[in-house]
Amino acid sequence: MQRHEILGGKVQLYRRVDGGNWHCSASVGGKQRRTTTKQDSLALAKQVAEDWYLGLRGKLHAGLLKSEKTFRHAADQFLREYEIITEGERSKRWTEGHAIRLRVHLLPFFGDLGLSEISAGKVQDYRVHRISTRMEPNPHSRSNRPLKDKPPARSTLHNETVTLRMVLRTAVNHGWLSHVPDISTPYRASAKVEHRAWFSPAEYKQLYKATGAYAKAPFRDRFRWSAEQVHDYVLFMANTGLRPDEAANLEHRDVEIVVDEETGQRILEIEVRGKRGVGFCKSMPNAVRPYERLLGRAKPVEVISRQRKLRMRRAGEEIPTEAPTKAYPQQTDKVFPGNHIKLFNSLLEREKLKLDRDGKARTAYSLRHTYICLRLMEGADVYAVARNCRTSVEMIQKYYAAHIKNMISAAAVNVRRAKPGGRRKALPVAFEDDL
Repeated sequence: MQRHEILGGKVQLYRRVDGGNWHCSASVGGKQRRTTTKQDSLALAKQVAEDWYLGLRGKLHAGLLKSEKTFRHAADQFLREYEIITEGERSKRWTEGHAIRLRVHLLPFFGDLGLSEISAGKVQDYRVHRISTRMEPNPHSRSNRPLKDKPPARSTLHNETVTLRMVLRTAVNHGWLSHVPDISTPYRASAKVEHRAWFSPAEYKQLYKATGAYAKAPFRDRFRWSAEQVHDYVLFMANTGLRPDEAANLEHRDVEIVVDEETGQRILEIEVRGKRGVGFCKSMPNAVRPYERLLGRAKPVEVISRQRKLRMRRAGEEIPTEAPTKAYPQQTDKVFPGNHIKLFNSLLEREKLKLDRDGKARTAYSLRHTYICLRLMEGADVYAVARNCRTSVEMIQKYYAAHIKNMISAAAVNVRRAKPGGRRKALPVAFEDDL
């Protein structure tokens, strides 16, 4: 090993005996630092090493030299670990959401900071930065949507805080940070009570009447199967409480029509696979008839696809008139094989049901919320509803029971104290001396 020293021994240069580029090392800020000069000439390597050392000294005096792991390093470690450890437990979309939040927002703000510099005050500065720069284009974002003068939603900032906390937790696990600072939102003891978008009993009736009418008379005859599917989808979801992703994963072999022993009614017993893994659900009796229609409805399969018909029409070829074949559902087929989001949303728009009283957009998820609210309004036990919907009692009490008027007992609230008939007379008292 060939060695040389410069600047009074503060910088050491070294390389292998057989040649190659020179490397340099020095102790700056209580830490030994090394780098390559990328030079095989000793004279040039000395100049590079001297500039490198003086640059480090300048950064040290300016407070720019980090002697600890940075947030960027911890974020890279978190992304490597999280996807592998949570494989099969978390959806791919949720995992990608952490990477997107880090790339677009968190790393540009915290990336070059040392882990010990991330405090509650710095996180609060980040929240102020996110809200105050909402009309400035973000160079790290790949979105082509126009900017809106609207602050980030509370859930958006909450998800970013969750990602930030998980990165700091990774740093603690590896010994790069002693503890995770308190980064909870200040000035807000509790959030405003809000209810999720749902259909009231009158609105729900209006919705399934509209879907039923469209199923009987669609705009085009080729839309009939989709219209009938949407009608049964609305009835099925509002009487089972399934999540949209659970309904999308549902196969006919997961559904069984049984006679309930306690009520004597025909219901559906459903084996659910979705967000919470494998669970079970018992439907309302009104879900049986829509499912029977789904089970007996054949899907029309065009012999010649629409794209091929379009090409033949452009080429001037004659299109043969062949009746489409019918494919009846099998046990391994999906209960809802198609995606009818556009049709469902167009029906909501026509019936003016897309937005609720607070301006929140209704989606297919609103049918689950409708099921929970209607069950609570009918006096169902909140614990039984939570188990049937594969959620917690806390979630139901927070997002559903808080705005259901039937949960308030007027007899318990409207209590009045009886008014006395007049001025009360003093009752005689027996003193001990009189006994």
